[in-house]
Amino acid sequence: MKFEISATRLLLSATVVGLVCLLVLVQKPADEVRQQDPAHTAIKVEIVAAEGGYQLLRGGQPYVVKGAGIDNRNLQSLVDHGANSLRTWSVDDGAQPAEQLLDRASSLGLTVSLGLEFSSERHGFNYDDAVDVATQFEQARARVLKYRDHPALLVWIIGNELNFNSENPKVYDALNDVVKMIHALDPNHPTTTALSYFDTKALNLIGARAPDLDFVSFQLYAGLLNLPVDIAKTGYRKPYFVTEWGSVGHWEVAKTSWGAPIENTSSEKASNYLKSYQEVLQPHADQAIGNYVFLWGQKQEKTPTWYGMYLNSGEETEAIDVMHYIWNGRWPDNRSPRVSPIRLNGNVAQDNVSLEGGKRYSATLDVTDFDDDPITYRWVLRAESAAEQVGGDYEELPEVIAGLIEEPTAAEITLLTPTLAGGYRLFVYVYDGQNHAAHANIPFYVR
Repeated sequence: MKFEISATRLLLSATVVGLVCLLVLVQKPADEVRQQDPAHTAIKVEIVAAEGGYQLLRGGQPYVVKGAGIDNRNLQSLVDHGANSLRTWSVDDGAQPAEQLLDRASSLGLTVSLGLEFSSERHGFNYDDAVDVATQFEQARARVLKYRDHPALLVWIIGNELNFNSENPKVYDALNDVVKMIHALDPNHPTTTALSYFDTKALNLIGARAPDLDFVSFQLYAGLLNLPVDIAKTGYRKPYFVTEWGSVGHWEVAKTSWGAPIENTSSEKASNYLKSYQEVLQPHADQAIGNYVFLWGQKQEKTPTWYGMYLNSGEETEAIDVMHYIWNGRWPDNRSPRVSPIRLNGNVAQDNVSLEGGKRYSATLDVTDFDDDPITYRWVLRAESAAEQVGGDYEELPEVIAGLIEEPTAAEITLLTPTLAGGYRLFVYVYDGQNHAAHANIPFYVR
C-alpha cells in the first residue's frame, strides 16, 4: 500500500511538473520557440586561438572563407569560380529576400555573412532618440529570431560603416545591446560590425562601449596595403574580417585639373586585387580570418565600372580571373582580355586632356587576349558624373551621349566633342565572345 501511495504521488508530481513546464512554454514568446526543422538546423561557428593567432571553425572544422560581396542573384558563378561564402549588407533590403538567399546559398554549399540593418548617423538616425533606438533593437531581434538557425548563416554583420561621418558614440552602446541580445538568442554565430578603414578612434570606442562584440571587420581599398603597418603601430592583435576590398577607391586616386578622378583600367584593377591578396590577406591569415572581395556584381559609383567585377551586361572582367586563381590555385580555362589606358588625341588621363568643342579627335587603346579570341569593341560617351553621394549610396548613371562617335565598334574611333563646355568621360568595352570583357575610360574637358 505504501508503494502504491508513493507511486500515485510520484505520478501526480510528474503531472504537475509537466503542466508547469507546458505553461512556461506557452507563456514564452512564440517567436523564441525553436522549430525542429532539420532543414534549418544551425551549424555552430566559433573563433578559436591557433598557433599564435586565430582560426574560424564551422561545425568544429577549420573554415577558410573564400568570399565576395554580392549584389545580385547569380550565386552559381561564385561556386563555379571556387568561392564558398558571400556577404550581404542587409536582411530585408537586398536583391532578394534573405530566406530565399540563404536557402539558395545552402543548396549550393555557400555560407552567408548576413548584414543586419543598423541605421547610420549620416543618414539622419539619432542615437539620442531612445524610442527609435528601441524600435531598431526590436527589428534586429525579430530578424535574428527568424534566421538564427539557418545552416547557411556564418556570422552576423551588424551595421555597415557605422563610423563613417559619425560623431555620436552612443551608436556603439546600441551596437553592444544588439550583440548581447544575439548572444542570448543565438549562441552559434559570432557578431561583427564593418568599419570604414582602420579607424583607431572607432576601435577604442568599441572596446569601451561594445566589449561584447566578437570581432571587428574592416573595409579597405588602396588602404588595405597599409593595414599591416596600421596594425603594427597600434598593436592590434584581435581577429578581423576584411568585408570589402578590391579596386582602388575613387577618393584614393589622382584627379584631373578639373577634379575628375582617374579610374584604373580593368587590367590595372585586377593587378591590384592580386597584390592586395598576396601581400596582406594571405600572409596575415592568422589574424585576417575571413575576407569578402568587392563587388561580385555591378553598380554605379562615380562610374558604372569602378567597383563591379562584372559589366552591367553580365560579362566577367579580369578581376574575376584573379579571384578564380586565388580560390583555386590555377587560372580559369579561358581568360579575360587585357587592356591599356585609352589614348585620346595622343594623351592619357594623367595629361589632363582638354579639347575644343565641336572638333574631331582620335581615341584608341592596346588589347591583348591570352586565348587569341576574336575581339569586339564598344565605345560610349557620357557626361562626367555630378553625383555627390558618399559611402556607396545610390547614384544616377549619366545618360549616354549618342551620335558623336564615328564607328563606335571600331578598335580606333574618331570622337566629335560636344559643343557644351564641361567634363566628359569616354568609355571603351572590349569583349572576347566568351562572356569576358575588359574596360577603360578617360575623363576629358571641353573648353
